[in-house]
Amino acid sequence: MSTRTLPLVFINLGGEMLYILDQRLTESNTSEDGSNRGLWTESDRRRGEGGSNPGGIWPLEQVTTQRRQTHGGHRLGKLLLRSGAERYIVSNGVVLGDVVGTMFSKTFMDELFKPQTLYSHRTLKTVMTRLAHASIMRLNPASMDRLYELMVMAFKYQVFLCPRPKDLLLISHNHLDSIRTLVQDTPAVLNQVQETQRRLIETYTGFPPGELQLLRQTLLIFFQDYHIRVSLFLKSRIQNPNGRFVLGTTGPVPRGADVPGLIRMLDLRGREVQRCQFPTGGAYTNAIREGSFDISGERVLKLGTNIYTAVNPEETHTSKAPSAKTECGPNPLAKEELNLLSRLMGTLQSGSEPRPGPETGFRINLFPSDREEDEADTEGGAEPSWSGVINIQAMKDVEAASELAQILGQFTEEEEPSEKQTCTKGDELLALMDDLG
Repeated sequence: MSTRTLPLVFINLGGEMLYILDQRLTESNTSEDGSNRGLWTESDRRRGEGGSNPGGIWPLEQVTTQRRQTHGGHRLGKLLLRSGAERYIVSNGVVLGDVVGTMFSKTFMDELFKPQTLYSHRTLKTVMTRLAHASIMRLNPASMDRLYELMVMAFKYQVFLCPRPKDLLLISHNHLDSIRTLVQDTPAVLNQVQETQRRLIETYTGFPPGELQLLRQTLLIFFQDYHIRVSLFLKSRIQNPNGRFVLGTTGPVPRGADVPGLIRMLDLRGREVQRCQFPTGGAYTNAIREGSFDISGERVLKLGTNIYTAVNPEETHTSKAPSAKTECGPNPLAKEELNLLSRLMGTLQSGSEPRPGPETGFRINLFPSDREEDEADTEGGAEPSWSGVINIQAMKDVEAASELAQILGQFTEEEEPSEKQTCTKGDELLALMDDLG
């Protein structure tokens, strides 16, 4: 397990979260029913009325003029909220600026880039919930669950399609480039994102291929058994109904690799003596040029860019994958195995002939006082059909059992502190986020 995986997971999941929030806030710009409403408080309403627009909130009748004068016609979405009898509009730039400012704060990044094991889904979801609530926007638990599922499945698909482990850095750069575009009107927050991008380059550029492969393997373990169906992926036919992705057999090969389909045979001196081809089952092409790993430049790789720009909210619904139920007929060997077991226990004759006389059986008592079974037989009223009862003494040595129980209790007491440390994993990041908020 790599101890440098957490920054990549946090940056890429955070980028996907910002994509979705921007798409939903932009969609609410044309929504008439105001279905995507946050939780609005009285203090937030007073912020909007305090003049000079400190919170980016305007009364509905002033929104057209204020947006044109304050933001120069830049495209901003809005979130319709109600407080009393008035309607207010929250711009994308304000909400996303607050979230990004908390996400890429220096104190938080210093803690994040320390070598540490990857957090669990539960802990990461709690961190992302705190980030989403860093602004005046609030999400109910059901919306946050769906948001986290979309984030994880989008990043999982990007890791699956990543040509090389090194290209994970290009995916992260694509997310950071898009985040810089979202907060380009806020210089202070923009500087925080650029500083994080410089730290990303300093940390991962010198990694050897083996360390990058270990990092990718840690990500795959993190995504293991996480199969959530996304309507957008299902519609694009890149995801199966069971929640697993469809990996194509076409396209360019990773940089530094040859197009499959050719076998070269060499002699002892390393000279090529023969060639033969074989069908690959796909249409592979030569590798494309390598993208830029600097702060700015052409990434070439499109993984990690915003896929929600032209997507309706209905196409980003998620649902749990159905449990796999294998429909198969009965095993023909099962009956023979049961018959063999019966013959070994003496209740069935060889040759599958029924034993003459009434059918008998037996019962095993593992403990000396089996009161529950005796009471059940008495309440039933039917005559027992058992031919005999076999008593097995399973609690013979009482002193040895008590001594073992005492030793087990000592191990339990020693393990309690480590369990507490495990439960508090990630609390430092959450405490930092509380201080920043």
